[in-house]
Amino acid sequence: MSMVFPRVSRRRALQSAAAGVVALGLLLWWLLPLGEKPPSGTIVFSTGTPRGVYQEYGERLRTELRKDMPGLKVKLLNSAGSQENVQRVANGTADVTIAAADAVETYTLRHPAAAARLRGVARLYDDYVQLIVPRDSTVDSVADLRHKRVAIGLPDSGVRLIANRVLRAAGIDPRKDVTPVSDGIDTGPERLRQGKIDAFFWSGGLPTKGLMGLAEKSAFKFVPIDGDLVARLHAGGEVDRYYRATSIPESAYRSVQRGSAVPTIAVSNVLITRKDMDPRLTEWLTRTVIKSRDGIGAHVHSAQLVDLRTAIYTDPLPLQEGARRYYQSVKP
Repeated sequence: MSMVFPRVSRRRALQSAAAGVVALGLLLWWLLPLGEKPPSGTIVFSTGTPRGVYQEYGERLRTELRKDMPGLKVKLLNSAGSQENVQRVANGTADVTIAAADAVETYTLRHPAAAARLRGVARLYDDYVQLIVPRDSTVDSVADLRHKRVAIGLPDSGVRLIANRVLRAAGIDPRKDVTPVSDGIDTGPERLRQGKIDAFFWSGGLPTKGLMGLAEKSAFKFVPIDGDLVARLHAGGEVDRYYRATSIPESAYRSVQRGSAVPTIAVSNVLITRKDMDPRLTEWLTRTVIKSRDGIGAHVHSAQLVDLRTAIYTDPLPLQEGARRYYQSVKP
């Protein structure tokens, strides 16, 4: 039995080919706006501690940037966290970073001249304060930490900034009423397991991989930061307005939380750069951050919360010119 194929006219073939070219052109326009050649060069991205969310997000974003801008080299630089990150961008050691809004505001108040160079690129996701103690600990509130060995984060970290404020709001002097220890997410979980510390603070996206191994053993519990403490925290000053009352959802660490949400506070993270950063490069960077949300979010859960509608709110920093161009270009 012979097969009969419909005859395609030359005109129709040309029309199909033209349609394909148009479709390809539209795709290239989306990937390469206005037919521009992608920016190139080298930038330094200050991330965070090796087992923290900042580091993982930075690694994933670098991969996405390489796809969109093959000629751009992104160097990742580990840091203690938010406070060091802000300092690095302000003094030119780094070009781009992630920092919690309270750390940005603190730096702005302390160093107004240097902070004037800082600009926002995108609001990313929230960090949740996670206060962890052994499962059999008698510590059930922040006030119970008095006279305990408490890891309050690395110097120049955002964790230390928040931990000290939470302790003070509970009436505890971080220098006198506890034994402060400079452990971060890299060492805190293991030292807690070994009984070398009684509690540690962490502030990061949910869930944090540095806690997942400990969570699988159900070796710890969360201490709630309740509404009364949050109210006292908000009375502490201008910076504290960046903290909002929330809860760690029960799905974050199922084996630990056992179906219960944990009251705590959260603070937004902002992707920041400087005013003198090439606006075209910043525009491309912003585009990649927004369109790579799902790809990065498949590995870094908190990155799923990056949203075009809220990304423009980079308070306390104004938007960098390139970021502003991007948001204006996609405004409905």
